[in-house]
Amino acid sequence: MLSAVTKKIALPILTVLTAASLGACGATPAGQQSSEAAPKPTANAAVTVEAPKVEGTLHFYTSQPDKDAAALIDAFTKKYPDVKVELFRSGTEEVISRLLAEAETNNVKADVLLVADAPTFISLKKRDLLLPYQSKEADEIPDELKDADGTYYGTKIMSTVLAVNTKNVTELPDSWKVLTSPAAAEKGIMPSPLYSGAAAYNLGVLIRQEGFGWDYFQALAANKVTVVKGNGAVLKSLASGEKDYGMIVDYMVAQAKKEGSPVELVYPKEGVPVITEPIGILKATQNAEAAKAFVDFVLSEEGQNVASSLGYTPIRKGVKAPEGLKSIDQLNVLSANPQELEETREEDKKKFGEMIGGK
Repeated sequence: MLSAVTKKIALPILTVLTAASLGACGATPAGQQSSEAAPKPTANAAVTVEAPKVEGTLHFYTSQPDKDAAALIDAFTKKYPDVKVELFRSGTEEVISRLLAEAETNNVKADVLLVADAPTFISLKKRDLLLPYQSKEADEIPDELKDADGTYYGTKIMSTVLAVNTKNVTELPDSWKVLTSPAAAEKGIMPSPLYSGAAAYNLGVLIRQEGFGWDYFQALAANKVTVVKGNGAVLKSLASGEKDYGMIVDYMVAQAKKEGSPVELVYPKEGVPVITEPIGILKATQNAEAAKAFVDFVLSEEGQNVASSLGYTPIRKGVKAPEGLKSIDQLNVLSANPQELEETREEDKKKFGEMIGGK
Protein backbone atom coordinates (compact mmCIF):
# COMPACT_ATOMS: atom_id res chain seq x y z
CA MET A 1 0.00 0.00 0.00
CA LEU A 2 1.39 3.42 -1.03
CA SER A 3 2.17 5.93 1.65
CA ALA A 4 0.83 9.47 1.43
CA VAL A 5 4.25 10.71 0.30
CA THR A 6 4.50 8.05 -2.34
CA LYS A 7 1.06 9.01 -3.64
CA LYS A 8 2.13 12.64 -3.99
CA ILE A 9 5.15 11.65 -6.08
CA ALA A 10 3.34 9.02 -8.15
CA LEU A 11 0.50 11.23 -9.34
CA PRO A 12 2.65 13.70 -11.38
CA ILE A 13 4.59 10.80 -12.87
CA LEU A 14 1.33 9.07 -13.84
CA THR A 15 0.08 12.26 -15.45
CA VAL A 16 3.24 12.58 -17.55
CA LEU A 17 3.11 8.95 -18.58
CA THR A 18 -0.55 9.25 -19.56
CA ALA A 19 0.10 12.33 -21.74
CA ALA A 20 3.02 10.57 -23.39
CA SER A 21 0.90 7.51 -23.99
CA LEU A 22 -1.85 9.60 -25.62
CA GLY A 23 0.70 11.37 -27.77
CA ALA A 24 2.02 8.02 -28.94
CA CYS A 25 -1.52 7.01 -29.88
CA GLY A 26 -1.89 10.08 -32.10
CA ALA A 27 -3.56 12.61 -29.83
CA THR A 28 -2.71 16.26 -30.61
CA PRO A 29 -1.89 18.52 -27.67
CA ALA A 30 -4.06 21.63 -27.39
CA GLY A 31 -2.97 24.53 -29.57
CA GLN A 32 -0.95 22.30 -31.94
CA GLN A 33 -1.88 20.96 -35.38
CA SER A 34 -1.44 17.33 -36.23
CA SER A 35 1.25 16.69 -38.80
CA GLU A 36 -0.78 13.74 -40.01
CA ALA A 37 -2.96 14.57 -43.06
CA ALA A 38 -6.74 14.31 -42.67
CA PRO A 39 -8.18 11.19 -44.29
CA LYS A 40 -9.44 11.70 -47.83
CA PRO A 41 -13.09 10.90 -48.54
CA THR A 42 -13.64 7.64 -50.34
CA ALA A 43 -15.06 7.57 -53.87
CA ASN A 44 -18.45 6.46 -52.53
CA ALA A 45 -18.63 9.08 -49.79
CA ALA A 46 -21.79 11.22 -49.98
CA VAL A 47 -21.16 14.83 -50.92
CA THR A 48 -23.79 17.35 -49.87
CA VAL A 49 -24.34 20.09 -52.48
CA GLU A 50 -26.42 22.98 -51.27
CA ALA A 51 -29.13 23.97 -53.77
CA PRO A 52 -28.87 27.52 -55.13
CA LYS A 53 -30.99 29.92 -53.12
CA VAL A 54 -34.14 31.11 -54.85
CA GLU A 55 -34.33 34.84 -54.22
CA GLY A 56 -34.17 38.25 -55.86
CA THR A 57 -36.38 39.88 -58.48
CA LEU A 58 -38.17 37.93 -61.21
CA HIS A 59 -39.61 39.79 -64.22
CA PHE A 60 -42.72 37.99 -65.48
CA TYR A 61 -44.27 38.89 -68.86
CA THR A 62 -47.71 37.42 -69.58
CA SER A 63 -50.99 37.80 -71.44
CA GLN A 64 -53.00 36.19 -68.63
CA PRO A 65 -55.81 38.28 -67.13
CA ASP A 66 -54.59 40.48 -64.27
CA LYS A 67 -56.53 38.56 -61.63
CA ASP A 68 -55.17 35.19 -62.73
CA ALA A 69 -51.60 36.41 -63.00
CA ALA A 70 -51.87 37.90 -59.50
CA ALA A 71 -53.19 34.61 -58.07
CA LEU A 72 -50.33 32.66 -59.65
CA ILE A 73 -47.73 35.12 -58.37
CA ASP A 74 -49.25 35.04 -54.87
CA ALA A 75 -49.11 31.22 -54.74
CA PHE A 76 -45.52 31.17 -55.99
CA THR A 77 -44.25 33.81 -53.57
CA LYS A 78 -45.83 32.01 -50.63
CA LYS A 79 -43.57 29.09 -51.50
CA TYR A 80 -40.60 31.34 -52.34
CA PRO A 81 -40.97 34.40 -50.08
CA ASP A 82 -37.50 35.73 -50.96
CA VAL A 83 -38.53 36.32 -54.59
CA LYS A 84 -40.17 39.57 -55.70
CA VAL A 85 -42.13 39.18 -58.95
CA GLU A 86 -42.42 42.20 -61.24
CA LEU A 87 -45.35 41.81 -63.67
CA PHE A 88 -45.90 43.12 -67.19
CA ARG A 89 -49.29 42.12 -68.58
CA SER A 90 -50.97 42.85 -71.89
CA GLY A 91 -52.31 41.02 -74.95
CA THR A 92 -49.91 38.50 -76.48
CA GLU A 93 -49.14 40.68 -79.50
CA GLU A 94 -48.23 43.68 -77.32
CA VAL A 95 -46.19 41.55 -74.90
CA ILE A 96 -44.17 40.07 -77.77
CA SER A 97 -43.72 43.48 -79.41
CA ARG A 98 -42.23 44.80 -76.19
CA LEU A 99 -40.00 41.76 -75.79
CA LEU A 100 -38.67 41.98 -79.35
CA ALA A 101 -38.02 45.71 -78.95
CA GLU A 102 -35.97 44.93 -75.84
CA ALA A 103 -34.10 42.20 -77.72
CA GLU A 104 -33.20 44.66 -80.50
CA THR A 105 -31.32 46.79 -77.98
CA ASN A 106 -29.86 43.82 -76.05
CA ASN A 107 -31.89 44.89 -73.05
CA VAL A 108 -34.34 42.02 -72.42
CA LYS A 109 -35.86 42.55 -68.98
CA ALA A 110 -38.14 39.49 -68.91
CA ASP A 111 -37.01 36.38 -67.05
CA VAL A 112 -40.12 34.29 -67.71
CA LEU A 113 -42.73 34.53 -70.47
CA LEU A 114 -46.23 32.99 -70.43
CA VAL A 115 -48.42 33.83 -73.44
CA ALA A 116 -51.10 32.30 -75.59
CA ASP A 117 -49.76 29.75 -78.04
CA ALA A 118 -46.91 27.52 -79.24
CA PRO A 119 -46.28 29.29 -82.60
CA THR A 120 -45.28 32.41 -80.66
CA PHE A 121 -42.65 30.40 -78.80
CA ILE A 122 -41.48 28.71 -81.99
CA SER A 123 -40.75 32.17 -83.37
CA LEU A 124 -38.82 33.16 -80.24
CA LYS A 125 -36.89 29.89 -80.32
CA LYS A 126 -35.85 30.59 -83.91
CA ARG A 127 -34.49 33.95 -82.73
CA ASP A 128 -32.47 32.15 -80.04
CA LEU A 129 -34.20 34.10 -77.28
CA LEU A 130 -35.22 31.13 -75.12
CA LEU A 131 -33.23 29.17 -72.55
CA PRO A 132 -33.51 25.35 -72.80
CA TYR A 133 -34.52 23.94 -69.41
CA GLN A 134 -35.58 20.37 -68.69
CA SER A 135 -38.09 20.84 -65.88
CA LYS A 136 -38.33 18.06 -63.31
CA GLU A 137 -42.13 18.35 -63.66
CA ALA A 138 -42.14 17.79 -67.45
CA ASP A 139 -42.80 14.04 -67.34
CA GLU A 140 -46.42 14.71 -66.40
CA ILE A 141 -47.04 16.96 -69.44
CA PRO A 142 -48.08 15.24 -72.72
CA ASP A 143 -45.20 15.19 -75.22
CA GLU A 144 -47.17 16.92 -77.97
CA LEU A 145 -47.84 19.89 -75.66
CA LYS A 146 -44.23 20.76 -74.85
CA ASP A 147 -40.99 21.47 -76.69
CA ALA A 148 -38.59 18.51 -76.84
CA ASP A 149 -35.67 20.88 -76.22
CA GLY A 150 -37.30 22.32 -73.10
CA THR A 151 -37.58 25.89 -74.36
CA TYR A 152 -41.32 26.00 -73.59
CA TYR A 153 -44.07 23.94 -71.96
CA GLY A 154 -47.84 24.16 -72.24
CA THR A 155 -49.42 25.16 -68.93
CA LYS A 156 -53.15 24.58 -69.47
CA ILE A 157 -55.82 23.59 -72.02
CA MET A 158 -57.88 26.49 -73.38
CA SER A 159 -60.48 25.77 -76.03
CA THR A 160 -62.08 28.50 -78.12
CA VAL A 161 -65.82 27.87 -78.19
CA LEU A 162 -69.12 29.46 -79.10
CA ALA A 163 -70.90 31.44 -76.41
CA VAL A 164 -74.38 32.92 -76.36
CA ASN A 165 -76.45 35.28 -74.26
CA THR A 166 -79.20 33.00 -72.91
CA LYS A 167 -81.69 35.86 -72.49
CA ASN A 168 -81.53 36.69 -76.18
CA VAL A 169 -80.90 33.20 -77.60
CA THR A 170 -83.36 30.48 -76.62
CA GLU A 171 -82.07 27.67 -78.85
CA LEU A 172 -78.42 26.79 -78.40
CA PRO A 173 -76.46 26.44 -81.66
CA ASP A 174 -74.20 23.47 -82.31
CA SER A 175 -72.06 24.80 -85.15
CA TRP A 176 -69.58 27.59 -85.88
CA LYS A 177 -71.77 28.39 -88.90
CA VAL A 178 -74.26 30.18 -86.63
CA LEU A 179 -71.93 33.21 -86.66
CA THR A 180 -72.52 33.56 -90.41
CA SER A 181 -76.29 32.98 -90.21
CA PRO A 182 -79.03 35.66 -90.44
CA ALA A 183 -79.74 35.17 -86.72
CA ALA A 184 -76.27 36.53 -85.90
CA ALA A 185 -76.28 39.44 -88.37
CA GLU A 186 -74.67 42.35 -86.50
CA LYS A 187 -75.06 40.26 -83.31
CA GLY A 188 -71.77 38.34 -83.43
CA ILE A 189 -68.48 39.28 -81.77
CA MET A 190 -64.93 37.92 -81.71
CA PRO A 191 -61.47 38.89 -80.42
CA SER A 192 -58.98 40.44 -82.82
CA PRO A 193 -56.05 38.35 -84.12
CA LEU A 194 -54.18 41.66 -84.29
CA TYR A 195 -54.22 41.85 -80.47
CA SER A 196 -54.97 38.42 -79.05
CA GLY A 197 -52.50 35.57 -79.53
CA ALA A 198 -55.29 33.04 -79.02
CA ALA A 199 -57.33 34.73 -81.75
CA ALA A 200 -54.32 34.76 -84.10
CA TYR A 201 -53.86 31.05 -83.46
CA ASN A 202 -57.58 30.38 -84.06
CA LEU A 203 -57.44 32.29 -87.34
CA GLY A 204 -54.49 30.23 -88.55
CA VAL A 205 -56.19 26.96 -87.62
CA LEU A 206 -59.63 27.75 -89.03
CA ILE A 207 -58.44 28.96 -92.43
CA ARG A 208 -56.73 25.57 -92.82
CA GLN A 209 -59.85 23.51 -92.06
CA GLU A 210 -62.12 22.02 -94.69
CA GLY A 211 -65.45 23.82 -94.62
CA PHE A 212 -63.92 27.01 -93.21
CA GLY A 213 -60.96 28.66 -94.96
CA TRP A 214 -60.97 32.34 -95.85
CA ASP A 215 -64.53 31.93 -97.14
CA TYR A 216 -65.71 31.58 -93.54
CA PHE A 217 -64.09 34.85 -92.52
CA GLN A 218 -65.44 36.56 -95.61
CA ALA A 219 -68.90 35.44 -94.50
CA LEU A 220 -68.22 36.81 -90.99
CA ALA A 221 -67.34 40.15 -92.54
CA ALA A 222 -70.52 40.12 -94.62
CA ASN A 223 -72.52 39.35 -91.46
CA LYS A 224 -70.90 42.40 -89.81
CA VAL A 225 -69.23 40.56 -86.94
CA THR A 226 -67.77 42.97 -84.37
CA VAL A 227 -64.03 42.61 -83.73
CA VAL A 228 -62.75 43.75 -80.33
CA LYS A 229 -59.36 43.71 -78.62
CA GLY A 230 -59.56 40.56 -76.53
CA ASN A 231 -61.64 37.77 -75.00
CA GLY A 232 -62.54 39.91 -71.98
CA ALA A 233 -64.26 42.45 -74.20
CA VAL A 234 -66.17 39.65 -75.95
CA LEU A 235 -67.44 38.31 -72.62
CA LYS A 236 -68.49 41.76 -71.40
CA SER A 237 -70.51 42.37 -74.56
CA LEU A 238 -72.20 38.96 -74.37
CA ALA A 239 -73.00 39.17 -70.65
CA SER A 240 -74.57 42.62 -71.06
CA GLY A 241 -76.75 41.47 -73.95
CA GLU A 242 -75.16 43.93 -76.37
CA LYS A 243 -74.24 40.91 -78.54
CA ASP A 244 -75.88 37.48 -78.79
CA TYR A 245 -73.17 35.19 -80.20
CA GLY A 246 -69.44 35.15 -79.57
CA MET A 247 -66.17 33.36 -80.27
CA ILE A 248 -64.32 33.12 -76.95
CA VAL A 249 -62.12 30.90 -74.75
CA ASP A 250 -64.13 28.35 -72.77
CA TYR A 251 -62.99 29.03 -69.18
CA MET A 252 -64.16 32.65 -69.24
CA VAL A 253 -67.70 31.65 -70.16
CA ALA A 254 -67.85 28.84 -67.59
CA GLN A 255 -66.65 31.19 -64.85
CA ALA A 256 -69.06 33.97 -65.82
CA LYS A 257 -71.97 31.52 -65.88
CA LYS A 258 -70.98 30.26 -62.42
CA GLU A 259 -71.04 33.84 -61.18
CA GLY A 260 -74.57 34.36 -62.53
CA SER A 261 -74.08 35.91 -65.97
CA PRO A 262 -76.69 34.91 -68.60
CA VAL A 263 -74.18 33.10 -70.82
CA GLU A 264 -73.69 29.54 -72.03
CA LEU A 265 -70.83 27.87 -73.83
CA VAL A 266 -71.07 25.39 -76.68
CA TYR A 267 -68.39 23.06 -78.04
CA PRO A 268 -69.29 23.13 -81.77
CA LYS A 269 -69.66 19.82 -83.57
CA GLU A 270 -66.93 20.69 -86.09
CA GLY A 271 -64.37 20.82 -83.26
CA VAL A 272 -62.45 23.54 -81.44
CA PRO A 273 -58.99 25.15 -81.66
CA VAL A 274 -56.95 24.63 -78.49
CA ILE A 275 -54.12 26.73 -77.10
CA THR A 276 -51.90 25.77 -74.17
CA GLU A 277 -50.51 29.11 -72.90
CA PRO A 278 -46.89 27.92 -72.88
CA ILE A 279 -44.26 29.13 -70.46
CA GLY A 280 -40.54 29.59 -71.12
CA ILE A 281 -37.40 31.20 -69.75
CA LEU A 282 -35.62 33.98 -71.61
CA LYS A 283 -31.99 33.30 -72.48
CA ALA A 284 -31.07 36.77 -71.17
CA THR A 285 -32.54 36.08 -67.73
CA GLN A 286 -30.75 37.74 -64.84
CA ASN A 287 -32.23 35.30 -62.33
CA ALA A 288 -32.14 31.80 -63.79
CA GLU A 289 -32.70 30.02 -60.47
CA ALA A 290 -35.90 31.91 -59.72
CA ALA A 291 -37.03 31.50 -63.34
CA LYS A 292 -36.54 27.72 -63.18
CA ALA A 293 -38.34 27.54 -59.85
CA PHE A 294 -41.25 29.51 -61.35
CA VAL A 295 -41.54 27.15 -64.35
CA ASP A 296 -41.37 24.10 -62.06
CA PHE A 297 -44.06 25.56 -59.83
CA VAL A 298 -46.46 26.31 -62.70
CA LEU A 299 -46.10 22.74 -64.02
CA SER A 300 -46.22 21.06 -60.60
CA GLU A 301 -49.33 19.50 -59.11
CA GLU A 302 -49.59 22.46 -56.75
CA GLY A 303 -49.35 24.96 -59.60
CA GLN A 304 -51.81 23.04 -61.75
CA ASN A 305 -54.30 23.01 -58.90
CA VAL A 306 -53.96 26.80 -58.79
CA ALA A 307 -54.83 26.84 -62.52
CA SER A 308 -57.84 24.59 -61.91
CA SER A 309 -59.03 26.80 -59.03
CA LEU A 310 -58.94 29.76 -61.44
CA GLY A 311 -61.19 27.89 -63.85
CA TYR A 312 -58.63 26.55 -66.34
CA THR A 313 -58.39 22.98 -67.59
CA PRO A 314 -55.04 21.71 -66.26
CA ILE A 315 -52.48 20.29 -68.68
CA ARG A 316 -50.85 17.99 -66.12
CA LYS A 317 -52.00 14.38 -66.01
CA GLY A 318 -54.11 13.53 -63.00
CA VAL A 319 -55.35 17.04 -62.15
CA LYS A 320 -59.10 17.38 -62.57
CA ALA A 321 -60.73 19.90 -64.93
CA PRO A 322 -63.12 22.48 -63.41
CA GLU A 323 -66.85 21.86 -63.56
CA GLY A 324 -68.38 22.68 -66.94
CA LEU A 325 -65.21 22.26 -69.00
CA LYS A 326 -63.96 19.36 -71.08
CA SER A 327 -60.52 17.84 -70.62
CA ILE A 328 -58.22 17.32 -73.59
CA ASP A 329 -59.24 13.68 -74.08
CA GLN A 330 -62.91 14.73 -74.40
CA LEU A 331 -62.34 17.32 -77.11
CA ASN A 332 -62.53 17.19 -80.90
CA VAL A 333 -59.45 19.34 -81.49
CA LEU A 334 -59.00 21.37 -84.68
CA SER A 335 -55.28 21.75 -85.32
CA ALA A 336 -52.70 22.72 -87.93
CA ASN A 337 -48.94 22.44 -88.30
CA PRO A 338 -47.49 24.84 -85.67
CA GLN A 339 -44.42 25.58 -87.81
CA GLU A 340 -46.66 26.64 -90.70
CA LEU A 341 -48.82 28.71 -88.35
CA GLU A 342 -45.72 30.52 -87.12
CA GLU A 343 -44.37 31.15 -90.62
CA THR A 344 -47.63 32.58 -91.99
CA ARG A 345 -48.94 34.37 -88.89
CA GLU A 346 -48.12 37.92 -89.96
CA GLU A 347 -49.44 37.31 -93.47
CA ASP A 348 -52.66 35.80 -92.07
CA LYS A 349 -53.16 38.72 -89.67
CA LYS A 350 -52.63 41.23 -92.45
CA LYS A 351 -55.23 39.56 -94.66
CA PHE A 352 -57.70 39.40 -91.75
CA GLY A 353 -57.21 43.12 -91.11
CA GLU A 354 -57.88 43.94 -94.74
CA MET A 355 -60.93 41.69 -94.87
CA ILE A 356 -62.62 42.40 -91.53
CA GLY A 357 -60.57 44.98 -89.63
CA GLY A 358 -59.86 44.90 -85.94
CA LYS A 359 -58.00 46.68 -83.20
